[in-house]
Amino acid sequence: MHEIILCLILVPVLAGTVILGLPSEMSENRTVSHISVAVLGILAVLSVLLLGMYHKSAGAAAGFTIFSLTENLDICFRPDDLGIFFMGFIPLVWLLGGIFSLEYLKHETRRKRFWGFYLLTLGALHGLSLSGNLVTMYLFFEMMTLVSMPLVLHTQTHEAVMAGLKYLLYSMCGAYMALFGVFYLYHLGGGPVEFSPGGVLSPETLAQGGVLPYLSIFLMILGFGVKAGMFPMHAWLPTAHPVAPAPASAVLSAIIVKGGVLAVLRSVYYTVGADFIQGTWVQYAWLVLALVTVFMGSMLAFREPVFKKRLAYSSVSQASYILLGMAVLHPAALTGALMHVLFHAFIKTALFLTAGAVIYQTGCTRVDELAGIGKRMPVTLWCYTFVSLGLIGIPPMSGFISKWYLMSGMLESGTGVFSWLGPAVLLISALLTAGYLLPVTIRGFLPGKDYDYSRSGSLEPSGKMTIPLAILAAAALLTGLFPGGLAGYLGEIAQSVL
Repeated sequence: MHEIILCLILVPVLAGTVILGLPSEMSENRTVSHISVAVLGILAVLSVLLLGMYHKSAGAAAGFTIFSLTENLDICFRPDDLGIFFMGFIPLVWLLGGIFSLEYLKHETRRKRFWGFYLLTLGALHGLSLSGNLVTMYLFFEMMTLVSMPLVLHTQTHEAVMAGLKYLLYSMCGAYMALFGVFYLYHLGGGPVEFSPGGVLSPETLAQGGVLPYLSIFLMILGFGVKAGMFPMHAWLPTAHPVAPAPASAVLSAIIVKGGVLAVLRSVYYTVGADFIQGTWVQYAWLVLALVTVFMGSMLAFREPVFKKRLAYSSVSQASYILLGMAVLHPAALTGALMHVLFHAFIKTALFLTAGAVIYQTGCTRVDELAGIGKRMPVTLWCYTFVSLGLIGIPPMSGFISKWYLMSGMLESGTGVFSWLGPAVLLISALLTAGYLLPVTIRGFLPGKDYDYSRSGSLEPSGKMTIPLAILAAAALLTGLFPGGLAGYLGEIAQSVL
């Protein structure tokens, strides 16, 4: 198992580095694209093997150290139920985005650089998912930021460069807030803070620090929450996503933000423990910020006319559904949050890839330009419609299941006003989600009498684009129809940390 873990981390890092080092004349060579997708396919197979070996061992996998920075500062990896859950979908989404890119990048320059950093980012995410202690997680979290930034500024327009710098600035601000917590908890724990369900630091140890442990964990929530787009450090996301290539936008929105979610999960539930902040100002401040972000993101998406920017604001809102479920500190709500991690990954990847397919085929970037698009791109728009229903939370799509758990957990949480305010905000957000997603479908299939019906000819993209969309739409439907096994697995994780 250790060999597979090392391969999952080192293979994409080495492959990305080699691709970046190729001669400049190979930048436009399509062979680089096909080799990159082949590497992604191998990594997806390795992740399946890791899942099989982990579950065959009944979750009893041992951690291992690859090297030590200092005497008590180890870089180590240890698969556990939470890390294995993230490893179950990240390589798949990355592979589908890569297949889509085979077609999308035909008219793009600097393909070599795109594939190099695309693979490096995946390696960082694998390391983040499988990290065994706080320092290892932080290092891979920072690596994820640095190697994903070139995906934002890929086109090298003024707008893209400024968006990349904004992404880096916000990420660094968040990283330094989180680093204070990492330093302090490392000092308080007297050495490597290895993750353990329910928290590795004892209440007696935390009590020695007075107010500082509370401040540390709150800064970690804020700092890592930057990557998840939580208010007030959310502004990078709607700036970065519209300017990046569509496959990069898809993984930024669907997966990179989950890096922030995973870091917050590790910090709260696996380091200090949920009991430490239960009923404190930290929990209530976290709940307030998550609720503000859910409502604000939905409202801004509802008012936004640019297609990809609308989806970016949607990600701000939907990622905070997850953070809200985590902040409630209740097993059902946490189960719903973890389910939404997976469902949002499938759905938001499909939505951004849909936007990319439409822009690739038509050049249209605004929602008001998409009237009648369903007449010429029916498969693409049907996939968009199915996943949109999932994001809204209409049964039997997957989003309904996660939101059911979220609301049930909040109602049972005993968090005072938040136990009813949370579900109310989620319902309002669901209505706003329908208001900003479904008009694309309605106007796309029913453009009205003003539409020029003489326009003919299919604009449906090739299978390299439509097949990933169809797989993601099917995943959003099937996980909603058959959620039992997933709910049970994630419920066990939630019970183990609460």
